[in-house]
Amino acid sequence: MIAFEKSVGAVIFRKEGKDIKYLLLDYGSDYWGLAKGHIEEGESETETLKREAKEETGLDDLKILDGFRETVSYLYIAKGLEKEERKREGRKTIVFKRAVFYLAETLKKNIELSEEHINFKWLSFQDMVSQISFRAPKKVLEKSEEFLRKNNLI
Repeated sequence: MIAFEKSVGAVIFRKEGKDIKYLLLDYGSDYWGLAKGHIEEGESETETLKREAKEETGLDDLKILDGFRETVSYLYIAKGLEKEERKREGRKTIVFKRAVFYLAETLKKNIELSEEHINFKWLSFQDMVSQISFRAPKKVLEKSEEFLRKNNLI
C-alpha cells in the first residue's frame, strides 16, 4: 500500500543589493532541497509554512508573496533513517507526496539549522538550479524566478 502525505514549503529568497539569493538546505545523503514539512491538524498552508520555516531555519520574518502557489506531486520510497522510523511507527514506506510551495522573502542572512539539515547555502538562481537535487523543486524554483521577473520584483 501507498501512503498519501501533503507538505507545505517555500522558495525562500533574500535580496543582496540587486541580486536575489535563494535558500537551499542540505538534508544529507546528497539531497539538497527547499524548506518544507507536513501540515499539522488544524493548520492552514501558510501557518504550516511559517512554522516549518522557523523550525528548520530559524527564520521568523517571512513575507509570503501574493499570487504564487505551486503544487508538485511525486512518489518516493523511504530509505535509511526515514524508512526505519516509518516502520517503527507502523507507517508505509512508499509515499505519494503532494507538496505545495509558496514564495517567501526574508531580510535575514543567518540561518539556525534544525537537526533535519546538515548545511545550507544562499545561491543565485543558476547555482541553485545546478545544485538542487530533484526535478520537481527545480521546476518550482524556475517558476519562482519567472514570477519575480514578471512582477518586476528583480
